[in-house]
Amino acid sequence: MAAVGRLSQKLLKSAALTQTRQLSAAVAHSEQAAKTWKILSFVVALPGVAVCMLNMYLRAQQHNHEQPEFISYSHLRIRSKRFPWGDGSKTLFHNPHVNALPDGYEQHDH
Repeated sequence: MAAVGRLSQKLLKSAALTQTRQLSAAVAHSEQAAKTWKILSFVVALPGVAVCMLNMYLRAQQHNHEQPEFISYSHLRIRSKRFPWGDGSKTLFHNPHVNALPDGYEQHDH
């Protein structure tokens, strides 16, 4: 019986040692993976976002800022009841430079 007890203790110790080695290997791998993703974030992602922002800024500078011709389509800007804010004809996030009212664009100075 004593031999069985010693054998079981040796097996438990070897299993614990093996598990410890596996955990330390996993920790080392996760640290390396975190370092890799951090480097990728700074070297690839941030410059990529900066290039996209520059692209959109340059396109906005070249863009023609004139309003398109207003065409009164029967299926657009249908108002079955007034909006509960303002004068009732403008949407909640109305932008007079871009959004038309049912009867056309608002007149505004440039």
